[in-house]
Amino acid sequence: MEKEFDIVKNTTKPNTAGSFKKDLISLGLKEGEILIVHSSLSKMGWTVGGPVALIDALMDLITPKGTLIMPTFTSGNTEPSEWQYPPVPEEWWSSIREYIPAFHPDKIPTRGMGSIPETFRKYPNVIRSNHPTTSFAAWGKYAKKIVKNHPLENDLGLDSPLGKIYELDGQILLLGVPHLNNSSLHLAEYLCEYPGKEYITIGSAIYVNKKRRWVTWKELDNISDDFDDLGHDYEQSIDYRSQKVGEAEARLFSQRDMVDFAVKWIMKNRSEE
Repeated sequence: MEKEFDIVKNTTKPNTAGSFKKDLISLGLKEGEILIVHSSLSKMGWTVGGPVALIDALMDLITPKGTLIMPTFTSGNTEPSEWQYPPVPEEWWSSIREYIPAFHPDKIPTRGMGSIPETFRKYPNVIRSNHPTTSFAAWGKYAKKIVKNHPLENDLGLDSPLGKIYELDGQILLLGVPHLNNSSLHLAEYLCEYPGKEYITIGSAIYVNKKRRWVTWKELDNISDDFDDLGHDYEQSIDYRSQKVGEAEARLFSQRDMVDFAVKWIMKNRSEE
């Protein structure tokens, strides 16, 4: 509740679905967009209707001719020895691997993603990819194409929902969050080589032939420490100026253009480390 008191205090005028639509139109959002959204509702200010107001505004604007996508990650269904926020005692690890519920797209909530993706995944006609750690939810024209056959390995690569957004020339919308939250930049990591690029062992509980199993596989050890620098350089390269949606800084980019820039940037800048 204390956080909501602060949000009210820092909000000049309450947001509504209508005010969100006005701000998003000013930002450049149009009917038919294929749009992946990363967001922080609290950064946008106090909102009448909470996350529902923003989701409704986005859906009304892009219409079913477009496609709305959000990451619905589940970091709790991962190898417990790697947990850091918070770490858990080593003597717990085996119990977690044995008993954590297997991923099910309809049942398992997001973790650490905020109220907007968690609300969106439960909306009518929203479908979710079947990946135990890095699922995406989608609504609209290309929803099935984007979430279908999300591979266990190379979870953020070309065959993932991110790769399909790239293929469809979609857009990235950042609402009150930095490029650190921009998951499309991980796609760029898959598309290039850089010093220190390595694959690590990942584990999750999934259903195999309708039975719960703890499975392991090799996955790219993603790096995001330099994403804010990358994003800053990209914005400078196109002379981009952010606008406000509610109280939050908002940015709308071509995903393909940014990923292509990021591939070159990562190869150049990580090789200098």
